[in-house]
Amino acid sequence: MANAKTAQTRAFEFINPASLYDPSAYGYSHVARLGTGARIAFIAGQGGETPDGSLSPDFRLQVRQALGNLAVAAAAVNADLQSVIKQTMLVVDHDEKKLHILGEEFARAYGPGMMPTATLVPVPRLALEGMLFEVEAIVAISAD
Repeated sequence: MANAKTAQTRAFEFINPASLYDPSAYGYSHVARLGTGARIAFIAGQGGETPDGSLSPDFRLQVRQALGNLAVAAAAVNADLQSVIKQTMLVVDHDEKKLHILGEEFARAYGPGMMPTATLVPVPRLALEGMLFEVEAIVAISAD
């Protein structure tokens, strides 16, 4: 793939074709490709609930907790956040300020390098009263 930015990690690689805009500032990549023999696991939407079921009213704290919950769910299949190849984010009353917070929190959680492929869907409400953010994911797992 000529002039494509790529990053090979574990059982997959991320690709950002040069003819598409650079999405890294927004915390995602355009393409993810599984390697030979890799498997995938699907993680249901994770919100910002703490283990006791409480939700902070703060958007940033909900995003941070949801990403922590996503890491716990990924660990259940011997994966981690660096194994996420696709994520779908649901954001209540999305705006540019929330987009900026998402970029910061995803950089904090995922670290440097290329980010998973992603879709952000603005929504008017989520499952629980006061829930502002939810993320579901697909993780790649190396073949045993």
